Amino acid sequence: MNLYDFDMASNSFAADFYLWCKWKGDLDPVTGLEFVNSIDKWGFTQTAVFDSTQILKDGSNYHIMRVEGRFDYDFNLERFPLDKHQVPIKIENSLYNSGQLVYLPAENESGIQKELKIQGWYINGFKLVPSEHEYDTNFGYDDKIKETYSNISFNIEIERPLNFFLWKLLLPLIVVLISSLGASFVFPGYIDARISLPIGALLAVVFLQQAYTDNLPDIAYMVLMDKIYVLSYLIIIVGLVQVIFAANKVSSQKEDEIKIVKKIDFRFISVLLILYLGSCAYLIIFS
Repeated sequence: MNLYDFDMASNSFAADFYLWCKWKGDLDPVTGLEFVNSIDKWGFTQTAVFDSTQILKDGSNYHIMRVEGRFDYDFNLERFPLDKHQVPIKIENSLYNSGQLVYLPAENESGIQKELKIQGWYINGFKLVPSEHEYDTNFGYDDKIKETYSNISFNIEIERPLNFFLWKLLLPLIVVLISSLGASFVFPGYIDARISLPIGALLAVVFLQQAYTDNLPDIAYMVLMDKIYVLSYLIIIVGLVQVIFAANKVSSQKEDEIKIVKKIDFRFISVLLILYLGSCAYLIIFS
């Protein structure tokens, strides 16, 4: 019904949904049913729609409940801001092992509310993944062996919009880089102007990186955007070195020297842009 309040700092999200079970026989699959990755138990609500188990026309038992609470999910941000996630809600039975009870997904009757939207994300669909969970312990029972339990994970597939990456993160960075490399188009004799452009661009890139990292949790690895920024730093620094080299080259202000520097600048910018764009493309595709 609803998916909201993504908190990547605490690796959690909130969900509101209906869950139903249909079965035959004396064994009740609702008894002992647990939400494996639920957290903040104090705010977790699990409300039965009916006061008791219903009997359907075919003789099946039926139970339905509405659930709302927070759930745990480890957000892997290595591909940020092109990251995709399969946000899970996992159920399991703590009383009956897989030899006694198996949860089977009703895929045709399951789904996501059509009106559901998540701010800043696209919803690509969902998957119902049944599995068996083996606990590596006998829980202290001397006469009990290690057992497996039936488990189902309802995974909602989400990804960030490409426009967020292109227009909010990449475009400002490209504008700053162009202004930095534009120093090579300034007349070689204007040394101060040529040096000030890459230095100003370097400061701007630092602030741009700080702007998006403020919205990310403290993580011990580099995300995709960090790698692109490292490339940008290298481009600006190499451009600054080239400007200094050109300044030494035209110290005598001779026309022949200025022509040589202009040719070098043009080739330098061309090679640098090709290397930068190629490296960014490689990171986006393969990183």
